[in-house]
Amino acid sequence: MIRHIVFFSARHKEDVEAVRTGLLALGNIPHSRLFEVTLNSKVDPLSDEIDVVVYAEFEDDGALAAYKAHPLYAETTSQVKPLRELRYSADVVAAT
Repeated sequence: MIRHIVFFSARHKEDVEAVRTGLLALGNIPHSRLFEVTLNSKVDPLSDEIDVVVYAEFEDDGALAAYKAHPLYAETTSQVKPLRELRYSADVVAAT
C-alpha cells in the first residue's frame, strides 16, 4: 500500500477554503482506497504555514499512477495551482 500525503499553503489566507474545496474534487477519482482533504489544525507552531493536507491510500504504484493520469487530476491542479504558495508531497510505501 502507498500512502500519498500532500501539504499545501494558500498564497492568500482568504483562499484557504477555495484550495480545500478544489482539492476535494480529487476524491472523485476512483483509484484510491481512502481519500481525505483536511485543514491543518496548526497545533505545531513550527508547521503553521501548511493550510491543507491531502491524504490518500493506494493499493500499489499502478493505482497511484492511474490517479495522477486521470483527467480530473489535471483539471484540479490547474484550478488550485494559482491559489497555492507551497506544495510538498510524499509517497510512502506502508509496512505490511
